[in-house]
Parts: sequence; C-alpha cells; structure tokens
Amino acid sequence: MHVLRPITASDFDALKQIAIESGHGFTSLPVNDALLLEKIDRAERSFAKNINQPQDESYLFVLEDSQTGEVVGTTAIEAAVGLNVPLYHYHLGKTVHHSRTLNVYNTVDILSMCNDYTGCSEICTLFLREDSRKGLAGRFLSRSRFLFMAQHSERFADTIIAEMRGVSDEHGHSPFWQWLEEHFFSIEFPQADHLVGLGDKVFISELMPKYPIYANLLSKKAQAVIGKVHDKTKPALKLLEKEGFEHRGYVDLFDAGPTVEAKLGNIRSVRESLVCPISIGELDYVDEQSSDTLAICNQGVSDFRATFTKHAHYNHAKHTLIISHDVAHALKLKQGDAARFFRL
Repeated sequence: MHVLRPITASDFDALKQIAIESGHGFTSLPVNDALLLEKIDRAERSFAKNINQPQDESYLFVLEDSQTGEVVGTTAIEAAVGLNVPLYHYHLGKTVHHSRTLNVYNTVDILSMCNDYTGCSEICTLFLREDSRKGLAGRFLSRSRFLFMAQHSERFADTIIAEMRGVSDEHGHSPFWQWLEEHFFSIEFPQADHLVGLGDKVFISELMPKYPIYANLLSKKAQAVIGKVHDKTKPALKLLEKEGFEHRGYVDLFDAGPTVEAKLGNIRSVRESLVCPISIGELDYVDEQSSDTLAICNQGVSDFRATFTKHAHYNHAKHTLIISHDVAHALKLKQGDAARFFRL
C-alpha cells in the first residue's frame, strides 16, 4: 500500500536522493543539504500551525511504501507564493501595429514580466521514483494534494497554480534561455536554474529586461518552446488539465514552460470529494479488475494520511464508507471517524 504523509526530519536521506534523481529543471528540490533541511523544517512548522488563512506555509509530503517503509515519491503545496520573495512570470499578450494610411495591420505577441500570481497557492515538487511509475501511483500522487486542500481549504488561496517544467535538452539547456543569455546574461541555464532553486532571485530583477519583449525577435527555437512542456512533464500536465487547470498565457522566465491555474472550488477532485463516516470491516468480495479504486484521507493536518485502494466501498444509502482494517490502520482511522474520498 502507498501512503501519503507529511515529511519528517527522518526523511532527509530519501528527499536528497529524490533531489538527485529529479535532474535539471526541477528547481524546487536543489541538491543542497542545508536547503533540503530547511524545506523539511519549514514543512514541519507549517503542518503544526493552527491557522485559518494562507500565509507563508509550505506543505511537503512523501509517498511511502507501507510494506518496505521506502519513500518512493514526494509532492508539495505552497500556501501563498510571492509574499517574501517575488514570484516572476512572463505573460504572453498581444499588441497591434496599425496604420490606416499605409493599410498595415500587424498583430505581434509580446512577453511582459509580471508578479500577477502573488498570494496564490501553488502545487509543486511532484516527483515519483522511476521504479514506482506504474499503475495509479502517479495519478494518486498528483491528485492526493487536492484531498488535503479540500479538507483544509482555509489554509489555501482561491486561485491554485502549477508551474510546469519547460523544454530543455538532456544537458539541461533551454532554447528560450539561450536567447536571453545571449542578449542579457552571461550565465548558462543550469546555473540560473540552480540559483533559483537556492532562492537567489535578485539577479532576475537586476538583469531581466524591464520592457516587454517582442516574441518575433526571439530565435525560432526560442519561439517554438513558449508555453510548451518538457516531454517528461506531459503526463502531469494532462492530469491537471483533467482537473480543470488552464493555461492563461503565463510562462516561466527561464524555460518558458506554462503556468496553469484553477479556482480551488472548481478543481474536479475537490468538487467530487465526499466526507462521510467510516465503517471498518472486510469487504465480502473485491474484484480487482472492475472495482472502483478510491483515494481516501483522514481529516488530520500534522497526522494527515492518504492512500488509494480497492478495499473500500461507499454505501450510498447509509452515506458510509466501508474500509478494510488495513486501510483504517494506514490512515489512522477508528470506527466512527470521518474520512474524505473520491474515485481515482
């Protein structure tokens, strides 16, 4: 069974290994011991807070194999981004050059630097180790965040965003950044990417062009990747699109990957989730082929637990969720407790 839970200090070695495996472009997990330890400490403090509105919390989770105890993945939610360190994006808009006298009408795409997503909540740091990328584990890891957000909506903003990894090659070089580097910077993409991961974003405001950039002045390769995702990120983007996330023209400053957004109450997993009392007992019969797989969580914060299983059944007539003893144990639930769930 895979169980999602808040990260703890004892997970440091596993988190560092995930940071190493995640590779270039995964700026939210830099391979830096001090920063990883700070992320864990910040998460532990966030889960322990008693609050009723989003502030500067960071909720970092790990996905654990309950049989082996091995951490096989991680994911996170930032409660309110850009409050302490500015969050920059480019917004892809249009400008019109028109002359009735010359009978000229040209529409040109422009990129304008902005901080429009300040204060929004962000889902981020989604990574599943390669050996576990089978079955429903990846889908659960992505959607499980919405169980926590639905259960504790007061901790999050109304708008939820996700920054998707943009196009880069096997060496970590971005076609979009190569154009910016040539005209405004003297550092390569992996170094800039690394600095952002370390939280050093001062150079953005110092060196980034302050005026809108005409997209047609970029190299053809740079233009081609604006709003496009890395091949390895396409499955994650498709999952979010099914949840109702949309791209509204905002892209990353470095690799031009899209940022997608949705209103918390409109996210499919939030809308479709139900809360009801549980009844613990073995199900009479479980058809592994046709039975629904349910994603289920308890109602805790610091002791939050979530899993996915076929060993659960929702009784519509009694508005009761019947779960097995193993599932109840994994979720730290006892007879009569309430749980939140949706069909995975």
